[in-house]
Amino acid sequence: MKAAVYSNFQEPVVIQTVADPIPDLDGVVIEVKSSGLCLSDWHGWMGHDPDITVPHVPGHELAGVVVETGAQVKNWSVGDRVTLPFVGGCGDCVYCDTGAPQICKHQFQPGFTHWGSFAQFVAIKYADHNLVMLPHSMTFETASILGCRFSTAFRAVVDQGNVQPEQWVAVHGCGGVGLSAIMIAKAFEAKVIAVDLEPSKLELAVAFGADHVVLATDIPVVEAIIDYSTDGVHLGIDAVGNAQIIGNSLASLRRGGKHVQVGLVNPEAQDILVSFNTITAYELQVIGSHGIQASRYASIFDLIAQERLHPQKLITQAISLSQSPSALQSLNTKTDPGITVINDFST
Repeated sequence: MKAAVYSNFQEPVVIQTVADPIPDLDGVVIEVKSSGLCLSDWHGWMGHDPDITVPHVPGHELAGVVVETGAQVKNWSVGDRVTLPFVGGCGDCVYCDTGAPQICKHQFQPGFTHWGSFAQFVAIKYADHNLVMLPHSMTFETASILGCRFSTAFRAVVDQGNVQPEQWVAVHGCGGVGLSAIMIAKAFEAKVIAVDLEPSKLELAVAFGADHVVLATDIPVVEAIIDYSTDGVHLGIDAVGNAQIIGNSLASLRRGGKHVQVGLVNPEAQDILVSFNTITAYELQVIGSHGIQASRYASIFDLIAQERLHPQKLITQAISLSQSPSALQSLNTKTDPGITVINDFST
């Protein structure tokens, strides 16, 4: 098969012919029909993820068709149209048994713990516990972007943040996760303040329903958020992973508010000054959010079918596998705030 491969971190990504994957006994092989390009893939290429060993094939947002199954797979057949969350649980541990496979100690992550979906085929472990059947009406492109950014935002806003109608939500960072979070919060009738450094991203935030925007280079962020929301927001989402953003989010919460951390903070930026006295006095909640359970896809599919969510609007570019090396290596400088997908694997 053809795949985008890097042999060492921060060295060129090249299209190579490599051996076709073989499914584990509990796994499947999927012919990839669409794969999203996410900044997490760039961080992996940079060497920021300890789970990655080289040589490596990136890609963790994917959708496609099952072409081979392992002997122990019970629920899936050749020809099934499927997707999966970017974190797959083993299905046989205390975390999976209690409905939290996204924090499974033995988790499988295509594009991180194993080779990913910047390839014509990808092998997926723990298939019975993690694959999701696609609705017939859903395109592979839309399904692929649910794997990380959109579903991650859904869990952060709905499951971890427990957003309610008329609550104020501040979304810090308007990339793929942030724009998804805005769309989801508005679907649940919340009031949204979008914060970013780039005017173009804030324009998209307004298009996706943001009630107010804060250009972080122009005005003090905390004061602006408190001013718009009168008494601070109920829910703050850090969709970037930045020490200053975390401080701003906590400082702009109202009493009893929640900060949900989605973006992974770079190791060199993890010295975050937080007043635990304020957290205690105001009974603030600081919550992590990592991926989503496969079982929660049904709720997302229902909201899409009801036309309350439109994740396909986040896709602004489609490219071929041959274009993926240059696209991956320049993701950190990408000015288009929308999502790029690979949907041509004929190269």
